[in-house]
Amino acid sequence: MQQSNISDSAVITLREQVLSWLAQNVPTSRVKHILGVEQMAQELAYHYQLDATKAAQAGLMHDLAKYFKPEKLLQMAQKEGMQLNEVDISNPHLLHADVSAIVARETFGIEDLEILEAIANHTLGKPHMSQLSCIVFLADSLEPGRGDSPELEKLRKLSRENLHQAVWQSCDYSLKFLLSRRLLIHPRTIATRNWALEMSTNQT
Repeated sequence: MQQSNISDSAVITLREQVLSWLAQNVPTSRVKHILGVEQMAQELAYHYQLDATKAAQAGLMHDLAKYFKPEKLLQMAQKEGMQLNEVDISNPHLLHADVSAIVARETFGIEDLEILEAIANHTLGKPHMSQLSCIVFLADSLEPGRGDSPELEKLRKLSRENLHQAVWQSCDYSLKFLLSRRLLIHPRTIATRNWALEMSTNQT
């Protein structure tokens, strides 16, 4: 298993700082979800012999910008030089993942690109994303607080068997929901789904 270079005491201190920040900026119900993502990401990392410390940190910080106002999300994304499309502009909430990575870097000093990318990719995903990003993407959708429907239980089981297949089918699950509600679909979701499907097909 890969090990993080960060000392245990530094990890604990950082976690305490993040939890304190979340307590002031995020509702208690969302903190519960965040802790669920942290736990599931860590468990999946252990399962796939990845760096569990990185997975836990990305899970803990994935929703830092969840409750930022739309104007702030747009402003921070534009300042970062992100290329925004019509869906981003009409629904800035979708930028909260990318902006959360900015907050993790600027507020908590996270410089590890794999952690930052896992935070940024947790909502829409991204073609060619790392295994760590896949894990946080799945943990966000499948942590126990999301419910216990047969579909979710099936996806949880699949997440421990084949990461790319689980990402592809989680995207399908999200797409069905968005289509049923007549909501806008971000092109990154479709690109992520197609990439994960292709990766899954190539592995069989």
